[in-house]
Amino acid sequence: MRIMVVTDQYEPMVGGVPAVTRDLARGLAGRGHAVALVVPSPSRSGKTAADNGLSVYYQGSLRWPWYEGMRLASLRHARQVIASFAPDVLHIHSPVTLGLAARRGARHQHVPVVYTNHYLPANVQPALTSRSDALDALFYRYVVRFSNKCTHVTAPTATALRLLREQGLTVPSRVMSNGVDLRTYSPGPPDPELRQRYGLRPDRPLILSVGRLSPEKRTEVLLEAAARVSQDAQFAIAGSGPQADWLRARADRLGLSGKVRFLGFVPGADLPGLYRLADVFAIASEAELQSLTTMEAMATGLPVVAVDACALGELVRHGHNGFLTRPGRADDIAAGLGRLIADKGLRARMSAASHDDISSHERHRWLAEWEDLYSSLSARSGEL
Repeated sequence: MRIMVVTDQYEPMVGGVPAVTRDLARGLAGRGHAVALVVPSPSRSGKTAADNGLSVYYQGSLRWPWYEGMRLASLRHARQVIASFAPDVLHIHSPVTLGLAARRGARHQHVPVVYTNHYLPANVQPALTSRSDALDALFYRYVVRFSNKCTHVTAPTATALRLLREQGLTVPSRVMSNGVDLRTYSPGPPDPELRQRYGLRPDRPLILSVGRLSPEKRTEVLLEAAARVSQDAQFAIAGSGPQADWLRARADRLGLSGKVRFLGFVPGADLPGLYRLADVFAIASEAELQSLTTMEAMATGLPVVAVDACALGELVRHGHNGFLTRPGRADDIAAGLGRLIADKGLRARMSAASHDDISSHERHRWLAEWEDLYSSLSARSGEL
């Protein structure tokens, strides 16, 4: 098949959407499909390039001032770009400038369009610490209107799809997990060299958190939990983002300089080994429609302490592979972490449960499901 993937968020931006679209496109190309990516350029200049068997159409872009790393690009000649590649199906991952232009261009070319929603209102302008019903309604009005003009809509979890349906989604839709590479993320022995490089101690249990350091991720709640954990554990926070300096200062004010280590941006090549160094994974975010980092941690065999918000309850089952806590409650998170640190047997049981549960999200199964969906839509393209 010929498949075009369109996203308004892509490398060098760091985040879930860039990772999902990159892995999907490369995975499909690796299975023998002709794949084109339409993405923002890191600058105002556009170009076309080859990357791991893909054709990448970089569109000139400008910096989006309200979300670090994001850029807005234009696709002035959408019909021509789509016609030149002649896709059997077009898959959009963001409903902003590139997604909007691609959807309109595909309609004129009679190409079926899949839209995957990765967004919550909190993701649009995370600097807003409190959200209003009016802003949420405006967000969903736009997203659902965009979705209902596509051929088929997917969301990574049942929670994510339910939110769209409750707001008026009417076109055919289904749940499609983001998938995780179980060969890359798997249990294994710790790497002493990696431990030393990141300044982590071998004589203390390690609680790991991985994610963007921005307001909607609520990393400050995890810091407050770290201050309440009485056991002699160490915390590692991997990631970068607009709150990095503020969070470091907050950790200092809480007296956590010897307990919490900020690792900054961790290259993808180091992430599997970093998970293997950890004993527990923690996530305080309240804005997850799935959470790739939680899936990677589970694949590596880590028990998880997460807040019971959005879709995290679909990955973490309380008392089975970890603990779910009340959102924003540092004392609850600290209690869950304390139980796991204190009880090696409990950690081992929950570790095995995490690894077993994530098997249904295996990457090649995920790619095969996309192939089936694309094929069925392509076969019906004459009806568009």
